[in-house]
This record gives sequence, structure tokens and C-alpha cells, in this order.
Amino acid sequence: MPTEALAPPDATTRLGGWLFRHRTSLPLPVAIAILTLRIGEAPPSPFLAGVGVGVTVIGELVRLWGVHHIGAISRTRSERLGPLVASGPFALVRNPLYVGNIGIWVGFALTARLIWLAPVILVLLALEYHAIVRWEETLLESRLGQVYRDYAARVPRWLPRVNRGDRGLRRASEGFSWRATLFTERGTFIAIALGYVVLWLKVRI
Repeated sequence: MPTEALAPPDATTRLGGWLFRHRTSLPLPVAIAILTLRIGEAPPSPFLAGVGVGVTVIGELVRLWGVHHIGAISRTRSERLGPLVASGPFALVRNPLYVGNIGIWVGFALTARLIWLAPVILVLLALEYHAIVRWEETLLESRLGQVYRDYAARVPRWLPRVNRGDRGLRRASEGFSWRATLFTERGTFIAIALGYVVLWLKVRI
């Protein structure tokens, strides 16, 4: 399919391309803040800790579901975005992996009893992912044309629409097994586990 001529990218889109290529290291300041800050810590609370862990788990489950459908291409930091995926969570929102990431980091902040930091992280990551998504969408539209525009018109960017049907949800993921999904996501599992070990040490010190 021939690509279509589009207007030159604006500053936000160009920034999004840079953020996309460096998106693995960008959350490091957030991680350092969660794991080291003690300013404004809430009192110890099993309930708050449980909520934080629960939000983290939900975020990772969303990621797993998304990786199961999109495959190992989710790990690339090049401009090779891969084919259009419209099944599974991608039938509900266009960016489920980023939604899952936000959930993981907000969950960590709550587990660390930094309730004030959770909305800060939400806003910062939302701004970062907004720029990345602008770049991704420009690239996908240039490569896929009307096919992508139809998908974007049908599926919202961030928040699922109620009663929109589930045709995409019933479409099987092509050739990406759960075993391969878990293997691809192993780095995230390790990072989450190490993060909680450090949070436990932070509480004990």
C-alpha cells in the first residue's frame, strides 16, 4: 500500500518520536522518587499497600493482554511499529500497553504510601505518552492510510466506549502464545519484583 503525503510533524510529534526511542529509561526518575522519597508518606496501612499492589497487578495484566496480541514488537525502540493490531485490548483502546504502564507506576506510588505522588505520576506519564502516541499515529497513518484512520475512528485512544461491541475481542491473536508472551514480558516481571523488594527494604530501614 503506498504511503500518503502528510503535513510535516509538529513539535509535539517530533518530541514523541524521541520519547518513543528512549521510553524505557524515561521512567527512571519516577522510580527513584518512589523508592527514595519519604516526604509526605502516609501512615503504614495494609489497606493502602493492598490497593497499591492491586493497581500494579491490574496494570501488568493489561500489559500482558496487550503483549499477547501485539507480540515482541512491543519491545522495539526503533521506528518499526509493526502491523496494525485490532484484537484483544486493542479493540477497546488504541494504547493498552501505555495504560498498563501508568497503572503499574501509580500502583507503586500507592504501595510506597506516597499518595500525593500518584496523581503527579499520572499527569507526567499521560503527557509523555500523549506525545509518543501523536508520533506513533502519524507514522501509522502515513503507512496504513485509510485502514488506520478507520481503526482510529472506531477505537478510542485512551478510554473505552461503553456498548461498542466486541468484534475485535473475539479475533484470535495470531501465533503469539502465552508462553511467548510471558517470555517477552520477563523484563517487566523482574523490574516489578525488584521494585517491591526495594520498597520492602525502604520500609525496614
